[in-house]
Amino acid sequence: MLLQGKVAVITGASRGIGKAIAQEFIRQGATVAFTYRSSVEKANALEAELAANGGQVRGFKSDAAKMDEAESLISAVVEAFGTVDIVVNNAGITDDTLLMRMSEEQWDRVIDVNLKSCFALTKAVMRTMLKARSGSIINVSSVVGVQGNAGQANYAASKAGILGFTKSVALELGSRNIRCNAIAPGFIETEMTAALDEATVQGWRDAIPLKRGGQPEDVAQLCTFLASDMSAYITGQTICVDGGMITA
Repeated sequence: MLLQGKVAVITGASRGIGKAIAQEFIRQGATVAFTYRSSVEKANALEAELAANGGQVRGFKSDAAKMDEAESLISAVVEAFGTVDIVVNNAGITDDTLLMRMSEEQWDRVIDVNLKSCFALTKAVMRTMLKARSGSIINVSSVVGVQGNAGQANYAASKAGILGFTKSVALELGSRNIRCNAIAPGFIETEMTAALDEATVQGWRDAIPLKRGGQPEDVAQLCTFLASDMSAYITGQTICVDGGMITA
């Protein structure tokens, strides 16, 4: 198992890509701490599901965009499991509209949840990883952060910011054997995309060289590679999981 003995913190793991990452990490032997913001019922259900597969797992109520809560989260995980080897900054939301209609609140909320959370949790875990002189930080961005998208100026800005943040962290922490990489998913079939009409979905598929949407597991498997020692010489990179949507 690729992650045997590793302790991972995953934000936004209650559904979709985050849930698939948590499931794959458990299969690969990791101990998983995941965050949730409101639904205790969903958190308990996810704990039970992952534990049923033989994994050690615990949910923590935390808003990763708040510095004090991020610090408390890392302290609680270290107290419970001894260390943190892997952080997956996956929490993300959308609040789409054309820029001329976008409110300041819409802008701030998306930037906070998507981008500030990466800053807060990465900063909070740095001391633990520096002490261990090892660690893997994985930031989930988006192809929208690479190429932009009409009606998603706030989302695109947050996801593009993650790419610059990732490169900077890789440069700062590489000498201490701490790696930082980004994943940029394309059209991944999740609960969010299931709400789209069929014509929109087919339009996306037609624009993808592989002619199909991706699955959350496609992202989770790459995340596992980046979390494991198999990627020990990879840092500061953005890897697209998009079926060929972006080729340049």
